[in-house]
Amino acid sequence: MPTGPGERRAAGRLSGTDREVLRLAVPALGALLAPPLFLLADAAIVGRLGPAPLAGLGIAGAVLTTVVSLSIFLAYGTTGSVARLLGADDLRGALGHGVSAAWLGGAIGVVAAAAGAAVTGPVVDAFGAPPEAAAQAVEYLRVGWWGLPALLVSLAATGVLRGLQDTRTPLVVAATGAAANVVLNVVLVLGAGLGIAGSAIGTVAAEMGMAVALVAVVGRAARRHRVGLAPRRAHVSASWTAGWPLLVRTAAMRVALLAATAAAARLGTDGLAAFNVSFAVWGFLALALDALAIAAQALVGRYLGAGDPGPVRSLSARLVRWGVLGGLGLGVATALLAAPVAPLFSPDGDVQRLVVVALLTIAALQPLAGWVFVLDGVLIGAGDGRYLAAAACVATVAFLPLAWVAVAVGARLGAHAGITALWVAMGGWMLVRLATLAPRARSGRWLVVGGATRGRPAPR
Repeated sequence: MPTGPGERRAAGRLSGTDREVLRLAVPALGALLAPPLFLLADAAIVGRLGPAPLAGLGIAGAVLTTVVSLSIFLAYGTTGSVARLLGADDLRGALGHGVSAAWLGGAIGVVAAAAGAAVTGPVVDAFGAPPEAAAQAVEYLRVGWWGLPALLVSLAATGVLRGLQDTRTPLVVAATGAAANVVLNVVLVLGAGLGIAGSAIGTVAAEMGMAVALVAVVGRAARRHRVGLAPRRAHVSASWTAGWPLLVRTAAMRVALLAATAAAARLGTDGLAAFNVSFAVWGFLALALDALAIAAQALVGRYLGAGDPGPVRSLSARLVRWGVLGGLGLGVATALLAAPVAPLFSPDGDVQRLVVVALLTIAALQPLAGWVFVLDGVLIGAGDGRYLAAAACVATVAFLPLAWVAVAVGARLGAHAGITALWVAMGGWMLVRLATLAPRARSGRWLVVGGATRGRPAPR
């Protein structure tokens, strides 16, 4: 139920479906903003050191975000699976699934950190960035890799809580972690003079604290319902079965985003630094809109798990409207704030001008982004991972030549034209995603009821 006075007043004017969305989406919004707030805070602090550290942070952030995003199935897949089991009145099964997902996340994180540490140099070199930026990226990654186990455990634990219809606990943990990250970065980067390595140390420490807090909450719930804390092969297998299509989906999407970063690296140090800032803002706005997608995942999974597909179609249509309107609002705010916020990220005038150009283009894309993200959330909540994987591959194949064109534009007309062309190419990528998701959502072939995604089709 809504608990704050403002939330209660808003809920009184909304339908029952709207109130459920509000109850889940508002706290999810706060929690989802924490990761981009980490990047934005790091960018603002490291930007005081000059363009090269800021550009290096952009490369390191792209690498680490890629690994984390590839494991997003630990949150998204777990949310849908736990919500289905909850809807089917199997709370112990839901908690057992979640505990095993957390173990899987920790194991993947350890392996990924060790592998990443071994190939840091070649990975950074692949971006083709200027040497001074590349050196800063390597310095950050030498520390940053070791936050991966904590990050992936946090993803799984957050997915468990969302599936249990609890988005408030992740909000509290995320807000505390974000605040700790800012304090640690200021102290270590600017106070202790550790440079970009200090930023990495502070961020990893905050990530570890968040993981411990989330695991403690899930562990207490498991013990309260007499669910063992050891991983179970059946649950780990179920997590992987539900998650691998989302892994493919995310891998395809990350190829597109990495191609965008590699294209920005060809625009020079200033262009790459500006793209780092604008990309962090894009991530901030995307996850703000993704709060609606999280609500869709939790509610769609619960309704289908309970064998009740009736509300799902109306819920999807309403969330799409909210997504487009929310994107419009965010776009207007981004356009108005573009010039005032650019100096917060760099004292360099050329970088500031490039940031403004990029943010104005991003602002125009927000209504489209809201539409796409909501459809993603509905289909993820329904367990339609295989279709989402195929759709993401199609969109990435379409984007790669657009990124190449943006590089050519930048080489011919300069960094301002190049960064605009790059974000227009990102808009083309979003249009292709919409063209693949909207027909699927209308078809209803993803409406499968029961406690597992391989249940029975809903009656038409």
